[in-house]
Amino acid sequence: MGTTFFLVRHGIKEKAIGDVPITPQGIIQAQTTAEHISKLPIHAILSSPLRRAIETAEYIAAKTNVEIIVDDRLRERANWGDLPEQTFQEFTQMWDKCTLEPDYIPPIGDSVKSACKRMTSLLTSLAEEYPSGSNIIIVTHGGLITDYIVNTFSEDVLHHFHPEFVAEQSSLVSECSVTTLTYDGENYAIDRFASIEHLMNEPEESTS
Repeated sequence: MGTTFFLVRHGIKEKAIGDVPITPQGIIQAQTTAEHISKLPIHAILSSPLRRAIETAEYIAAKTNVEIIVDDRLRERANWGDLPEQTFQEFTQMWDKCTLEPDYIPPIGDSVKSACKRMTSLLTSLAEEYPSGSNIIIVTHGGLITDYIVNTFSEDVLHHFHPEFVAEQSSLVSECSVTTLTYDGENYAIDRFASIEHLMNEPEESTS
């Protein structure tokens, strides 16, 4: 049967510096995602320590009655505000340099390859801890998801999901999209990448 991992990006976050919450629309996304995921038996929910991920995970936890485990290995490669006095432009320039140069170690945060190693370590430990047939939810960040995928799977696999996957990676994982990985005891496979089908009938944010 293998182990199935559902990599969920957090809901839409507030556009501000620091450890920000999700927006009202992000809450709707998280609720819709929770409803979708709760149709399956869930054996564990893990979350990044950043607020936007924890808040998203809380809606899934409430719907599935599964306790959240916060794991630092799920934090984003870097978060705007971690480096004092860094402007948003400086942050995005640093981010883009990391994306283009996977070994580059920024002044704050991790290199792409280090972030990938964190995710790999977590998946390995979870596959060892939970029995075959488990469904595990991982609420994290778009950057970490693509850092892991780009540095784990071949270009042939990546091109199956997008013809310019590496070049476009920073824009491929939408908020509250779900990427499904399966592990058969030896190898990982991507069953679905950044699926947003469950959000297509998402209700509009109330203006009242």
